[in-house]
Amino acid sequence: MGYFYSNEIVFKGHPDKVCDQISDALLDAYLQQDRNSRCGIEVVGGKGKIFITGEVSSRGNINIVETVKNTLRDVGYAGTYDVVYDIGFQSPDIAQGVDVGGAGDQGMMFGYACRDTEEYIPTAMAILQQLSMFYDRLRRIDSRFLPDGKAQITGHYDDNDKLDYIKDFVISYQNTEEFRQDTDQILKDYCEELCSEYGIPIRTFHINPTGKFLIGGFEGDAGLTGRKIVVDNYHSFANVGGGAFSGKDGTKVDRSGAYKARQLAIRWLKEHKSAYWCEVQLSYAIGMAKPLAVYVRTNNGDFDCTEEFADECTPAKIIEEFGLNNPKKIRFFDTAQFGHFGHSSFPWEKTK
Repeated sequence: MGYFYSNEIVFKGHPDKVCDQISDALLDAYLQQDRNSRCGIEVVGGKGKIFITGEVSSRGNINIVETVKNTLRDVGYAGTYDVVYDIGFQSPDIAQGVDVGGAGDQGMMFGYACRDTEEYIPTAMAILQQLSMFYDRLRRIDSRFLPDGKAQITGHYDDNDKLDYIKDFVISYQNTEEFRQDTDQILKDYCEELCSEYGIPIRTFHINPTGKFLIGGFEGDAGLTGRKIVVDNYHSFANVGGGAFSGKDGTKVDRSGAYKARQLAIRWLKEHKSAYWCEVQLSYAIGMAKPLAVYVRTNNGDFDCTEEFADECTPAKIIEEFGLNNPKKIRFFDTAQFGHFGHSSFPWEKTK
């Protein structure tokens, strides 16, 4: 009989996602000047103002206002917002543990991989990520499409947990409301073509279900860094850790630990051919380098892999392996746009 299950994504111009991008653009700017920068940058946006707060310890001296406005322009918004910032330094109580290679916080992080797609992510997640990238390309060349938006799939899954059709495809997109029938059709045509490549039919579209979406962005809603952690992870197909990613340097295991857990999950599938999916949990204590536990769940059973993987999961080794303090290897702004996982250009998507 199967079952119905839903997942969603927000587009690059969604207010929460814009705040993620600003946080990571600022992080990138600090790392460009000082690779040892420690950052925990939070952004709130709404009604003509962008507020920046958090903690930064860095020798860098960046132009915060210009970095914010450049990011807004890239997303598709005017660079006329007032920017207010009040940033402190990392607490010395935390720094004394991080200075010797310890984790910047306690918590648990999850990584996930499955064999649905060549990217090792669920099919519905791959479809929505590609739609979000298409939408950004579209709004750059067609002024009828405006930056804000989101999409959602309610899929029917068979008894083997395979997506066999999409019952409801919901797209809410900001637009000028001119020639709506034409712009709606452009999105429908793209989604149908995309889903046909996966052999997935779509039964029903719901496009802008309220009937109109003209007012959007920070005029229609407020935004906040880290408020889309389910979208940033695996669209609820897997567990989600307690912390967000954006604005945090590699000593913050909320981010680096989650990236390492993703790589370990992919590696597990490559090394254990009978496993169809794998979820890895890492857990850390603040100031301690090695994870307290590395727990692996698969369709074939659960495994305690702490002894096997702990040594390679210290913050210092993860930072070195993925180049998380090297702007030539990773631009965190890129991760905040269309998803942190499933993109081959990110180093944690590659296995040794």
